[in-house]
Amino acid sequence: MFTKRAIVTNTEAADGAAGESPLLRVWRNRSLFGAVFLGVMILTVIALVVLPVRYLATGSVIVAEQEPSNSNASAAWAQKIGDPADVESQLLIARSPRVMRLAMQQPGVTEAAIEECQSRSSSSTCEKMKTDTAALIDYVSGNFAIGAVGRSRVINISYTSSIPEVAQKMANALTNAFLDEQRTSGASSREVAASYLWKEAKQLDAELRDADAKIQAFRRNKGLMRGSLAPISSERLSSISQQLSTAETARADALARLQEIKANQARAVDSPSVLSNRSIADLKQQLTVVTAQLASQANVLGPRHPSLRALEQEQSAIKERMATEVASIAASAQKAFDANDALVNALKKQMDAVKAEVGSATSDEASIESMVRSTEIKRQQYADLYKRASELETERRVLIGNTRLVSLAELPTKPFFPKKIPFLAAGGTLGLLLAFVAAFFGDRVNLAGLSRLRTATIRPVRADAPAAAAPTAVAAPVAVAAPVAPAPVQATAPVTPRPGPPLPTSSSELAVVTGAPVLARLPTVKRDPSESPIGAILTAQSGASLARALPLALQDPHYQDALRDLATGLLASNDARTRRKILVASPTTAEGKTFLTLTLAQYLATAGRSVLVIECDFGAPKFETALGLRSSMGLQGILRGDITPREAVVRTATPNLDVIPAGPFSASAELLMRKPLGDLLLWSQIYDVVLIDAPSPGIQTDLGVLARQVDGVLLCMRSGRSSIGQAVATSSAIRVAGGSVFGIAVTMMPDANTPSGTDRVSNNAYAGAT
Repeated sequence: MFTKRAIVTNTEAADGAAGESPLLRVWRNRSLFGAVFLGVMILTVIALVVLPVRYLATGSVIVAEQEPSNSNASAAWAQKIGDPADVESQLLIARSPRVMRLAMQQPGVTEAAIEECQSRSSSSTCEKMKTDTAALIDYVSGNFAIGAVGRSRVINISYTSSIPEVAQKMANALTNAFLDEQRTSGASSREVAASYLWKEAKQLDAELRDADAKIQAFRRNKGLMRGSLAPISSERLSSISQQLSTAETARADALARLQEIKANQARAVDSPSVLSNRSIADLKQQLTVVTAQLASQANVLGPRHPSLRALEQEQSAIKERMATEVASIAASAQKAFDANDALVNALKKQMDAVKAEVGSATSDEASIESMVRSTEIKRQQYADLYKRASELETERRVLIGNTRLVSLAELPTKPFFPKKIPFLAAGGTLGLLLAFVAAFFGDRVNLAGLSRLRTATIRPVRADAPAAAAPTAVAAPVAVAAPVAPAPVQATAPVTPRPGPPLPTSSSELAVVTGAPVLARLPTVKRDPSESPIGAILTAQSGASLARALPLALQDPHYQDALRDLATGLLASNDARTRRKILVASPTTAEGKTFLTLTLAQYLATAGRSVLVIECDFGAPKFETALGLRSSMGLQGILRGDITPREAVVRTATPNLDVIPAGPFSASAELLMRKPLGDLLLWSQIYDVVLIDAPSPGIQTDLGVLARQVDGVLLCMRSGRSSIGQAVATSSAIRVAGGSVFGIAVTMMPDANTPSGTDRVSNNAYAGAT
């Protein structure tokens, strides 16, 4: 029986229980959990009271801070800013014994350190500190904590002491000593260089002012004053040149107009310059109208007609006016030419005079060119000296002021250690951790104790003792608790020639531990005597073994009686839950799961129920061989979307029994995670009962995914092979995933008269079947 094997293999049971929900395991060992947690918390409170109180005072300085009012950072400062190596260097300087000695030399610091030492250590150590500086430095350096604040350039200088005043004084002493050391190091040489450069720059500034005054006086005397863009004489020459160019252009235009009019005296009225006149255009328009009227009247009237004579006189008057207007235009062009010619001559004379002035100014400017060049050189030297002096001053300020005080240490008012809330929180965390560990190890200890208890209480059954009668009702699921010995029942004589298997003593214990009732105990099915034991063992995991065993199960009345009990307990539920879609699963392989699924399906179909059996074991499909079915795409085709559920259904030789095999070849169990499986189960509601053969436990398949989609799970366990730990682990995993365990079916129960060992295995027709 599986209970005997659980007692013998104690370690296997504990390992099987390891898959159980951690919260359930802790709840079973809640007493041990609470004791460990309470003990740790008591120790934490005692430590909180006993440990001495420490105070922490902290002063802060900042390294390589940007120089105030200096937008152009110097190269020295740019090299330091953001450099982690510079911050590390400052930390080493602050921790150095030299800076510590400087801090100890401040008034009252040594006395404060000795006072703290007297409150903590022996008097001999404190007396040595009064005369031995090295001992004093060694003592106080252990209480200092110097470090950078995150990724910033701020350095915290902290001191821990049991006296708040001492902590403040020591932290401030080291902070001031560190700042003083930074202010006095490396500044003298740069200060001397900067002073010399400022002196030279001041001398050059005086020389430049004298030279500029002499140059301006000479230019005023020589009339070399500059305009807005150039010397005044040069600007005058440029202006006159522009006016002369404009005047020459106007004169050329007037000359061209005049020549055009004079060149064609006969047809001057048609020249462009004349036609541009508005009066000429009006007269020509009037002349055109009169000429047209005259031509029209000449065809009708005679040459001496008064109307014709009047038109001729009007035409003559218009021509005379046009001639007068042309002469006026010619006179105007002549006057414009004369005026522009006179302006050009005047501008040429002015230009000659200004050219002479510019030539003289150029000679005067050349006479002071050497003085101007010398002044420019001195001005460049002054700029370089000023720039270098500013850089040296900036470097000096960086070296002196790159470490600035952020804040001195304040008098601490709250203890730094131990802090109540963090200390209790840490103790609680440690207590929970140790309590969980104790609960898990306690579970193993309980399993070992339980096994020893069972070993002591179980007695071997005599061969001549009468078998106990099976109970008439299936025990309902109860909450997980400590095992309780079953109530004794009255033994009755067997009523059939072949007595049924005796009820094992641990069946009630199995129901209590797993929380699921034992619905049936199915006996072994005797194999065909003509089949050799070795052949039965070699073909146990194949579909051929199932094909030989199924007819034997139909002919075995005791096995059919056990199936009747299983069907009654499985389908006739006391609650309102529907039990139509049932998943048949097992903790390990070779439990008789597939054989039980097919025999139960045949029994229900023979009883008149419409049954659908779905094979989900893609790793080792057996339905087609066991039932003699034709090859089809099966469940794999449905999950891949190649066929519909109705097309995948295969009818068997048993009426009312339909099957959906796994498929023609092995496939990955990940197909079961797809959505079409849910659609298939929804479609399968047309059947009275749907049995699902779960995948083999050896395949990496989440059994909880299938358990959530069915009404419940029937757990199949093999007698003499499965253990309580495996049953607990599997049932707990199903419930954690949201599934429900309807009950447990114990398979391959031996007869009381069946010998144990190899003979019993070889006589079993489906031994080793999944």
